[in-house]
Order: sequence, then C-alpha cells, then structure tokens
Amino acid sequence: MIDEQQVREALRQVKFPGLSRDIVSFGFVREVAVEGGTVRVRIALTSANPEVGPAIEKEARRVLESLEGVGSVDLEVRVTPPAATVPAPPNPLPGVRFKVAVASGKGGVGKSTVAANLALALKQLGYRVGLLDADIYGPSQAMMMGCHDRPMVNEEEKILPVDGNGVHVMSLGFLIDPDTPVIWRGPMVMKALQQFLEDVEWGELDVLVVDLPPGTGDAQLTITQQLPLDGAVIVTTPQDVALIDARKGLAMFEKVNVPVFGIVENMSSFVCPHCGKESEIFKRGGGRRTAEQLRVPFLGEIPIDPAIVSGGDAGTPIVAAAPTSRAAAAFLALARQVEARFGAQTKRAKN
Repeated sequence: MIDEQQVREALRQVKFPGLSRDIVSFGFVREVAVEGGTVRVRIALTSANPEVGPAIEKEARRVLESLEGVGSVDLEVRVTPPAATVPAPPNPLPGVRFKVAVASGKGGVGKSTVAANLALALKQLGYRVGLLDADIYGPSQAMMMGCHDRPMVNEEEKILPVDGNGVHVMSLGFLIDPDTPVIWRGPMVMKALQQFLEDVEWGELDVLVVDLPPGTGDAQLTITQQLPLDGAVIVTTPQDVALIDARKGLAMFEKVNVPVFGIVENMSSFVCPHCGKESEIFKRGGGRRTAEQLRVPFLGEIPIDPAIVSGGDAGTPIVAAAPTSRAAAAFLALARQVEARFGAQTKRAKN
C-alpha cells in the first residue's frame, strides 16, 4: 500500500511554474493523508499570478493519479493573493551602491574576522569599501582594523568614518571606553544603529559590509528594516551546534526578504606549519552540507591559522598582513563569490 512519504516524494515532481524548485521543498504541501486507496492532499501558497493555481493542480493531480495503488484523489489547491505591498523605506545611504551583511546564528564562529577580511578582500578587488560594526554589545572592528583615532565631525555635523587599512570604518568602539560594558535595552540599540545609518557621512562607496551581532534580535531587525540590504553572508563553523544556529540565521533573512548569498565555513581545517599535516579540529564539511540542505550557495572554507588571530589583534587582518597566505586566498575567493552576486559589471575604478 502507498503511504504518505511516497505521496510527498511523488509531489516533488511538481515544479512551481517557471521555476526549477518543487512545491514540497517550497513548503506548499500542507497536508497529506492516505486512507486505503484514497489520497487527500492540501496545497496552499501565495501568488499574484492567477495561472499558478490551476497549473499546479493539474500537474499534481496527474502525478497522484499515476501512483500505483491510488484509487481516488481528493486534492485542494488554495492560492492566496499577496498582501498589499508596503512602500520600502527611503534609502539612508544613497551614496552606497551595495550593502552586504555578515551574520551568524551564534557567537564565537569568527564572524567579525570574516567581515573585516571580506571588506579588505573586496578592496583588493578594486572596490571602495566601508565597514559598519553593528555589533553594539561587542564592537571589535576598531581594534581589528587598526583604527586608533576617534572619528571627526564635519561642518554638517555628520560623523566621518575612520580609515582602517584603506576601508572606511564606523564602530561604537570608537566612542566608548574599551572596558565599559554596553548595558542597553533594545530601543537604545536601535537608536544607535539608526544614528550609524543617518548621522555618518559614508560618502560614495561601492560596498558597505555590515558586521551584525550574533543571533536574531533587535539589531538584525533594525538593520534589515532601515537599510535595504542586497544580501547576507552566513558564517558558521563545522560543529553541529553552530550549524543549527546558522539555519536560524538564514531563516531570519528569508523572513525579512533579504537574499542570502550563501554560507561560509570558518575554522574549517588546520595545516601544521611544521609537518604540513592537515587536521580537522572542529570537523569539516558541515557548512557545505547545510548549504546543500537549505538550497543556498556554499561560499567556501576558511582555514584555521594563528596568523588570522594575531593579525586581527594587531589591527592588520591577514588579507592585508599576508596577502599571499592560504587564509588570505580563501578570503579573496569569498570576496569573488560575493562580487559575483552583486554584479561584476558594476565594478568601479580602483581607489
């Protein structure tokens, strides 16, 4: 006898009209029940195209009726028109062409390190780059990018970003004592981020890299609501616990309609500088598997290298300190992946 799992597998043959993805992976198949030779299926989706519903119903019925053991098919396809679109908020950074968020579902995966080196790698590719440290509770980009001066204010009372290895950097770390904890509630965090967007003179930039705090809280929602992001890079490590949180981060961006450029696996492997043996300290390949499961691009692996840590501590990330190293090459490959997603043809002249 046929069972529910067989019905769902069969429905994977039904593609959403005009796309290569099937209705099961989209989550449109809401109910499947099998009673003897009768199969009952409920499909629900949102679309403004009046032809989508009949097309899916016709193909789904054909697939179900062709299954061996099916005597009758009770099929319902419910299509809901999308809600009225809300006008997008005005772009607070009209001089910035592309905005890319670097995020993680949990702390400790090296997200800020990836953000700093990605910004420098994009600069190596010839872009004018800014780096916004939106990690209000743990701002680290001032130290990592070697920025020691406090930002200046221009005649329009706009804050001027600080130069860090040729990248325009703005961080709360410039404005508070390093030993002073940030004990703020949500509204204060949102206000600070809004000021970083509205009261900073970013000027003309090709790319703004936004280093988000870990998790899926107020800061992430404020950035996605106030700034039209072109995409997000999710950073994870190979361990299962990190991958679970990476999935949550990816789901958050999908819910706020921010394209996910892909997943990058940090701390992927370690190559001994003495014997050349490669060790997978935190396992390996989890980021790629997660990307495949979630059907998003896998952007590459960043190795474990003590020079990455020492470079960040010294204010010269490895892309700037050792541009020919294996780790720097991995960050450059990541930058090219990001570049490909916002369009290489828009590349401007080098600084």
